[in-house]
Amino acid sequence: MKTTLHTLLFALIFVLPSSGNEVAVVPDAKPVPYNRMIFGQFIEHFHRQVYGGIFEPGSPLSDKDGFRTDVVEALKELKIPIVRWPGGCFVSSYHWLDGVGSNRQPAYDKAWGVEDPNTFGTVEFVKWCKLIGAEPYICTNAGTGTPEEMSDWVEYCNLNTGKFGRLRKSHGITEPLNVKYWSVGNENYMRGELGYKSPAEWAPFVKESAKLMKAADANIVLLAAAAHYDENFTVPLLQQAGRWLGYVSIHGYYGRQNTPYLDIMMNTERPAGEIARTLAMLDKTKLRGSVKIAFDEWNPRGWHHPHFPMGNNPDGGSANSAAFIKERDKNDINSVYTMADALFSACFLNTCLRNCGDVEIGGFSPIVNTRGALFVHTKGIVKRTTFHVLQLYANKLEKNVLPITVKSEPLVSGKQSVPVLDVIVTTNDAKTKFVIAAVNKSPDKAVEFAPDFASLTGSVPQSVSATILSGSSPDDFNDIGAENRVIPQETMLKIKDGKVSLPAHSLVIFAL
Repeated sequence: MKTTLHTLLFALIFVLPSSGNEVAVVPDAKPVPYNRMIFGQFIEHFHRQVYGGIFEPGSPLSDKDGFRTDVVEALKELKIPIVRWPGGCFVSSYHWLDGVGSNRQPAYDKAWGVEDPNTFGTVEFVKWCKLIGAEPYICTNAGTGTPEEMSDWVEYCNLNTGKFGRLRKSHGITEPLNVKYWSVGNENYMRGELGYKSPAEWAPFVKESAKLMKAADANIVLLAAAAHYDENFTVPLLQQAGRWLGYVSIHGYYGRQNTPYLDIMMNTERPAGEIARTLAMLDKTKLRGSVKIAFDEWNPRGWHHPHFPMGNNPDGGSANSAAFIKERDKNDINSVYTMADALFSACFLNTCLRNCGDVEIGGFSPIVNTRGALFVHTKGIVKRTTFHVLQLYANKLEKNVLPITVKSEPLVSGKQSVPVLDVIVTTNDAKTKFVIAAVNKSPDKAVEFAPDFASLTGSVPQSVSATILSGSSPDDFNDIGAENRVIPQETMLKIKDGKVSLPAHSLVIFAL
């Protein structure tokens, strides 16, 4: 089947004859520092992300608190700077008081149509974040919740005084949890979201929520859900509540369960357009610079959950039927997550890094199970192709982005095309060391490019040490029993005529 699909795929695609692929350093360019929170992650109470994912009390692989230790150790490799929780759509009917203290009661999750045991709540989340070395970021219920409920949550986490500060202490947590990052809402601009808010409702709601939350702790950093595609929703938000915000939160998903490799590649430039539209709205409201962008939910593929949202279905509640809940298991078919997912993720991170003056927070969605970078099963884990991209970016890059221009031949599919090459150059403060991350999107052809050695190092080396993530085909994936089918490989790349050759469907990272 795979061979047949490849034959059909390659018959439909081609790379135009090369007119030269080149990278040029912008003259007199200064290194631009980026915020490592771009490499942030997201976890939601959906299917097996939390229960049976990061949290599995009673498992021989879990610690005394119920946290999967193999998951913790794997995620430490990613040096995750920040994690957003508990949703996602889940949060729009989540009441945080149900998930604290010792007398917890299961609650029906109206978003996903299942019962949540509430055994994983605020304290567990913050404790887990500390285990993996990440900053906790809490998204609040702006659907069925109230501004006061949000501010009470801040009080519970960050204060030693007041009703809710004392409540936390009564739960045996004597020191504040010190949660710095808080978001007002999740996708409340979508009519299917529980507690949808119209543009006229959203801006004043965020403003009043922000005032109350800042009254509880003036030092928190606030984000608010924004629609990158809807000026009518986002501009009033910025005009009325922008002075309270550090970030606007935007989201993007770019394919489905069976979206093929080339179609995923054709979407690699969409995030840049979404960022550009958001920046235009920040410019229009004169808030660019003071309000940054958090792209805190993103994935090459949208989650598989048939008949969601439930409230929009003619039959009312079909999404919570046993059959449709069982359908969500298809999110954990590892063969879905191929080199397409890996290379899209690398291009997405490159886009954020190119826009690092405005984009400061990311959130790969989610980190575990569903579309996650890490697949967790009862006996172990599988690091999907996207895991390795996140690991390479977190560990290999220098801390500044060097402005460059890229000349690339196109990769064409039907009437669509994108540059076949996607490159960023990172450097240290002194511009004495350079790390280049380059993506070749072509499914079947190596691509050569000239990295502007003259500007970077002053001379052309004979070879460079490189790390390559690729596969035997664009559809390669990792799975139980084949955990290392796609893993980074260390090698030496020869330089010929000042050019580096990138293998087909590959991410190549090399240092100069």
